[in-house]
Amino acid sequence: QLPGGAITHDIYKWTEGVENEQAARRHRSQSVSLPRQIPGNHTLANLKDPGGFRRHFVVDQAARQGKPPPNWMTRTFVDFLALYGHFGGEDLSDDEGDDRSHIPRDEELATETTPLVLNIQPNAVQGTATPAKAVFLLLKSFVGTGVMFLPKAFHNGGLAFSSAVLTLIASVSLYTFLLLVETRARVPVSFGDIGGALFGPFMRLAVLIAITLSQIGFVCAYMVFVAQNVQALVESVSQCDTRVPLSYLILGQIVIFVPLAMIRKIQKLSVFALIADLFILIGLLYLYYFDLFTLAAKGVADVVWGINTTSFPLFIGTAVFTYEGVGLVIPITESMKDPSKFPKVLAGTMVFITALFLSVGFISYLAFGSNVQTVILLNMPGTPTVNTIQGLYALAICLSIPLQLFPAIRIIETGLFSRSGKFNTVVKWEKNIFRFLTVLVCAAIAIAGSTDLDKFVSLIGSVCCVPLCFFFPPLFHLKAIANTFKQKAIDIIIIIFGLTAMIYTTGITIVLWSAGGEALPISRCPS
Repeated sequence: QLPGGAITHDIYKWTEGVENEQAARRHRSQSVSLPRQIPGNHTLANLKDPGGFRRHFVVDQAARQGKPPPNWMTRTFVDFLALYGHFGGEDLSDDEGDDRSHIPRDEELATETTPLVLNIQPNAVQGTATPAKAVFLLLKSFVGTGVMFLPKAFHNGGLAFSSAVLTLIASVSLYTFLLLVETRARVPVSFGDIGGALFGPFMRLAVLIAITLSQIGFVCAYMVFVAQNVQALVESVSQCDTRVPLSYLILGQIVIFVPLAMIRKIQKLSVFALIADLFILIGLLYLYYFDLFTLAAKGVADVVWGINTTSFPLFIGTAVFTYEGVGLVIPITESMKDPSKFPKVLAGTMVFITALFLSVGFISYLAFGSNVQTVILLNMPGTPTVNTIQGLYALAICLSIPLQLFPAIRIIETGLFSRSGKFNTVVKWEKNIFRFLTVLVCAAIAIAGSTDLDKFVSLIGSVCCVPLCFFFPPLFHLKAIANTFKQKAIDIIIIIFGLTAMIYTTGITIVLWSAGGEALPISRCPS
């Protein structure tokens, strides 16, 4: 030991002891104040989330005023609509209709008596949805118009092939949804930003384009669905005196959708969404009843029990179209009080949804055989009850179209307009014109696709939905998570499957479409 070393030894020892004690106190303090889950806190990752700073500010203000923090997205049934404002994890909310003109002054934010370090726990932004509510949200996300296209899709594929492929697509979709959730836990940003963080701005743009195209595709298919049902309804009610062309009925929907497209706050669509869900449920229940009644009265129709070799690729695109709900996986996960339960919730819900889809497609195809229409409701006779059900279901889809269009409009608006129109009339009217033109474009695409709806739906599923489900999630997981040979192999297999399915089904659909359109829907009137 060097002479004089004892002079500084005690000082260093005392300093080390103080630092260790402070570190221990900090460790104990953090372990007590941190909530059960890190994602609930204002970590850097959460602040980087879309709307993170905004949520942080609102929660801090509530804590300073002695109020409980707000419950995000799933506080009530109506708040389900907020999930569409965070479609794919993107912050698509529009503040033009919000009243945020009051900016707190510095003295309102802090005083001399304000603690420098606030308790973290009250400020935690956590979801509140229980597993049961998450199941409900998932059901609302998946069950809509797509189920009505399945009977015709079963005709295109054949009973055995369609049942097997639908189950396969459901299983792979479930797996890719879970891959996306796992990747998002590692890279806690939106769907598009995950691609940007892992592969650069081009990949983020690719994801946003795919989301936009898929939502516009859904809207166009729904517009044709509504038009075909209204056409049959008018024909039935007028006792065959009136048959309105589909193009006129599609253009007529512009009168409804343009005002709804101008809505800035998506929660204002809540009434329409509630009515739509009720009507969809009524339509499904009556469809089951009518199918079983038809089978009991007439027996099994002429069906292809194995595989329909002439048109089976059409089934793949339609099946993917039916299961496309990847855009709401991230926001529903965030909405849960315990996100660790989401995989089990999603798996159970997918099993139920698959059973529902299989039963609708299988039973309806057995009931109507080769005469099954692209929209199964058109196979029902024009009785007052059927007319009512058909009208309610068409109205339900009509009311849900603005909800599907909202994410696409906001994604494009965010890219085109850098300024808000809240205090700028010119910008606001530019956005209004853009929304009007978007509805017109959707109507034009719908008219073009109305001549062959089942191929149109298949094309949307192949081109727009397959990448979102079978390409981006495994690709992102491969880059961010996969570190074993098994994980990498599975991811690569799904990527190859997705690309192959997209290219093959798209090509076949185009070839079949160019070969000639389908027959006109069954007329309830004598020729």
